Amino acid sequence: VGVVAKQTLFIIIRLRQKSKVVCSVPKLKRSVLSFIPILSWLPRYSVRQDALGDLISGISIGIMHLPMGLAYALLASVPPVFGLYTSFYPVLMYCIFGTSRHISVGAFAVTSIMIGTTTERLAPNSNFMILNGTNGTEVIDVVARDVARVQIAASTTLLSGIFLFLLGMIRFGFAVTFLSDPMVRAYMTGAGIHVVLSQLPSLFGIRVGRFSGPLSQVYLLIDICRHLPETNIAAVVVTLVALAVLIAVKELNIYYEKKMPVPVPIELITVIATLISYYCKLHSLYKVAVIGQIPKGLKAPRSPDVSMWGSVVGDAFVVGIVGYALNISLGKIFGQKHGYNVDSNQEMVAIGLCNIVGGFFQCHAIAASPSRTLLQDSTGGKTQVVGLISSVLVLIFILQLGSLFEELPKAVLACIVLVNLKGLFMQFKDIPALWKSNKVDLLVWLVTLVCTILLNLDIGLGASIGFSMLTVIFKTQLPRYSILGHVPGTELYLDTDTYEEAKEIPGITIFRSSTTMYYTNAQLYLDALQEKSGIDIGMLLMKKKKRDTEEKRKDEKEKNKAKKEAKKVQLHIQHISADRSGRSLCCLCVCVWGSRVYCLTWFVSPPVCVVEQLSSAGFFSESIPKSCLFATIHDAVLHCLRLHGASDVPIIYEYALVSGGDFELLSCYYFLGYLEMN
Repeated sequence: VGVVAKQTLFIIIRLRQKSKVVCSVPKLKRSVLSFIPILSWLPRYSVRQDALGDLISGISIGIMHLPMGLAYALLASVPPVFGLYTSFYPVLMYCIFGTSRHISVGAFAVTSIMIGTTTERLAPNSNFMILNGTNGTEVIDVVARDVARVQIAASTTLLSGIFLFLLGMIRFGFAVTFLSDPMVRAYMTGAGIHVVLSQLPSLFGIRVGRFSGPLSQVYLLIDICRHLPETNIAAVVVTLVALAVLIAVKELNIYYEKKMPVPVPIELITVIATLISYYCKLHSLYKVAVIGQIPKGLKAPRSPDVSMWGSVVGDAFVVGIVGYALNISLGKIFGQKHGYNVDSNQEMVAIGLCNIVGGFFQCHAIAASPSRTLLQDSTGGKTQVVGLISSVLVLIFILQLGSLFEELPKAVLACIVLVNLKGLFMQFKDIPALWKSNKVDLLVWLVTLVCTILLNLDIGLGASIGFSMLTVIFKTQLPRYSILGHVPGTELYLDTDTYEEAKEIPGITIFRSSTTMYYTNAQLYLDALQEKSGIDIGMLLMKKKKRDTEEKRKDEKEKNKAKKEAKKVQLHIQHISADRSGRSLCCLCVCVWGSRVYCLTWFVSPPVCVVEQLSSAGFFSESIPKSCLFATIHDAVLHCLRLHGASDVPIIYEYALVSGGDFELLSCYYFLGYLEMN
């Protein structure tokens, strides 16, 4: 019989496992379409409704990609042509695998400066100094340095893509919810300050040292100030003219936004206009730095150097998370605006594949650009066909027109970078808004900004996340406890200290905690309960222990009678704790005086999972049966009054409970315990 039972059990397990892995044709189709979204929306593409808007938007975005790709490559400390590659290959990949119809991915200032920090740390100028054969002075071997930095950028990008792809495949997209909005916005603002400081040498035409690690931006600023006497006047003139033109036209674009079909592509116009520097010989006569050689054509893919992954693993993970956070934030904003869903897990897969493919083509890490995304939406772009069209323009530029911009001053590209950071610095307006709405979020914002600036982008992000999580913990340790009263003529129960209309019901005390109760704040909850209710549980325990001792001294004849009297006083403390499956830990303290305790909930229809969790923890008993579940506090009060009138003094507890493995807050559950006084 035992052998037969084992064989039967084995067959059942095999059948259940087989049923889980059986793949039907519809299921396979759904899986393929969800993994490659272009197969879902491209066959249904409406040429009549979408083609014109996508064409105009695609041309506009492609025009923006050209100067931004060149400029952001300098932030990544790689030759400008690799910024154009970053605006081509990853954009094509996102068109195939992305789920947002409106975001524009490619080179972006924040991720570019993060890559630049890594490349300059691992390949500083000091490692490539050689002797000049003419005069014996030391000069930088620019070719060798750029080759090394491109390899570092490509390896970091590939590794970050692998991280994101694997996390997306195991459905880890929810992790971005741990990055609060104030923290992300402050981090972006801090990264923008890094970008500004990195571009100041180009604006003034000076050369400064490179710094990494904590306080690197402070050292950089000091070094910039020290070299200001060496300012190149010609570079400053170019800077002032470019800034004036860019700022003026961009403001006009905003002012006449509703009257113009598309904004004036002032970045591209400025780049083309400054080609006059070729005839003015700014580089040869006035030593104005230019971007240099831009080779024609595409390069064959090559495998990045995986041996350096050990040195860039932390940087790769941070770059990937920041880029993904930007993408999902912008994607959800425009998805809600236009009425479609953005799959957070598929977005993680898509950005991962963009970086993986980009790593093989010597690109640096990509992210969604807020300025390009806003332009794509405002010019009528409705699908990722916009990305395909913009990629064609970038490809034409790479193949034929790149060499025309070799004499472009770096100061002009620096101006383009700075002007497009306006959106990041507008986030300083968060400070007065958060001061009025939530001072804890304001503290997170300020700490994140300071950490990002002083501790650099990688360590600063870790410190910011840690501080943000600490504020969540502290919130649970500093809840607001209150006594609720009834508003006459309604079924509302409000804080008696806040609302004068709310009056306590004679004989009934309703106790509320503003936070979820778990093991770290269970004692605080119990202390507040004793203070608000006026019950000293420790004294009750001492009296009960003393009474038990006295009862033991009585003779056997009166023992049964003493037991009956002892039942009038008892204290039940129930603990609901985490099981070994990894569920969150909760602790619930229930005070009971007398023979009855009433538990009343939550919700009109209590979730089965919560009731099952309480049952499996052994919470329910004869004194706390499942039948004592009610829909609202008002129902509980009516039950108490109907059952015992106003002569007893019940205490009703309002309680929030966190569910198990779903990591979700199941709204606000009410736990109401009834205290019957003798």
